[in-house]
Amino acid sequence: MQLASLCFSLFLAGWNDATTGPLLPRIQNVYNIGFVIVSLIFVFACLASPGFISGAFLNFAISDKLGFGKVIVIASSCMMVACCLEAAAPPFPAFVLGYAVNGIGMALQHAQANGFVASFRDHAAEKMGMLHAAYGAGALTAPLVATRFAQMDRWSFHYLVSLGIAVGNTIILIIVFGLKSQDECLAQIGQAPQEQGTSQRSKFRQIFGLKAVHLLAFFNLVYVGVEVTIGGWIVTYIINVRGGGPSAGYVSAGFFGGLMIGRVALLWVNKMVGERRVLFIYAIGAIGLEFIVWFVPSLIGDAAAKGSLVGMLLGPIYPIVMNQSSKILPRWLLTGSIGWIAGFGQAGSAILPFITGALASKVGIENLQPLLVAMMSFMTGLWWLVPTSSRQAE
Repeated sequence: MQLASLCFSLFLAGWNDATTGPLLPRIQNVYNIGFVIVSLIFVFACLASPGFISGAFLNFAISDKLGFGKVIVIASSCMMVACCLEAAAPPFPAFVLGYAVNGIGMALQHAQANGFVASFRDHAAEKMGMLHAAYGAGALTAPLVATRFAQMDRWSFHYLVSLGIAVGNTIILIIVFGLKSQDECLAQIGQAPQEQGTSQRSKFRQIFGLKAVHLLAFFNLVYVGVEVTIGGWIVTYIINVRGGGPSAGYVSAGFFGGLMIGRVALLWVNKMVGERRVLFIYAIGAIGLEFIVWFVPSLIGDAAAKGSLVGMLLGPIYPIVMNQSSKILPRWLLTGSIGWIAGFGQAGSAILPFITGALASKVGIENLQPLLVAMMSFMTGLWWLVPTSSRQAE
């Protein structure tokens, strides 16, 4: 029941991330804005107060004081407030403010959900894969709905659907976790409390003293940035560069559908090859497919390669990062560390899409592919630097 409720939370997260792409051309038309200005949607979700970065720091401040149950309900409530703002289609500054409020909710929810599942003692890898497959399911569903709303006069009413999901998520979290601490919730399923460290330093200083935390956080930032850039800008790319029509939004659904399938169907490959090694295979395969999209001008080919195969290869990477974190980092710092890795990583969902928008305004959206190839290559290099051995002693 606990895992199912957290999966629904990640379904909502995936829904939110995949909503923007199909609506982006309509938002540009409604507000009469260019690539750079519309990209502020991504920036404010991350950098504006509160946003993802603020949410990642806030997670440290309130997790120990309020506990898991209260924090994750606060996160879902922030997302409800954001949907109310966005559904009204207010002037663009207020519309962007909704993305900022949503940013803090997403950061807190990612931190709490990933930290909780990583703390499971049994079958943590499989459960992490299921958790993020639920994210893929939400991201698959959202473009199917958003593409229809993008063609309607009341396009912003899509956010009322998002509001309904957020309300349901909040109710489920209250019922299942009862605003209790993480240890209390784990005790309900027969798992002993997490071990405690002996250091006299604060958890904040201990976590930030770990080199692996920073490497994993920056890796996650690039990965999330690549994922959201593809989901957010592929529709505009297909329409402007490949001549796609109003139904191009379904390509985004295909990408996130591949993401969902990859996180479940490739679990056996992860076990057989080893998570650390297989990540290199997935990344190099995705880079190869991006070269095909870059140099082979075909609407159907691009939709197939980008819409499903790239998503399938990128899909397992996020759960692998979380699973490897639980093996590398001290268990008494695991929840806080993963909270920072997940929260900081979400900043990539603002930085790379904004860079894409800025470049598109200068040189055209056709430069999406070289940017993605560069970012994926950089991400692969960062993974090589992540330590392989346990750092429990630190």
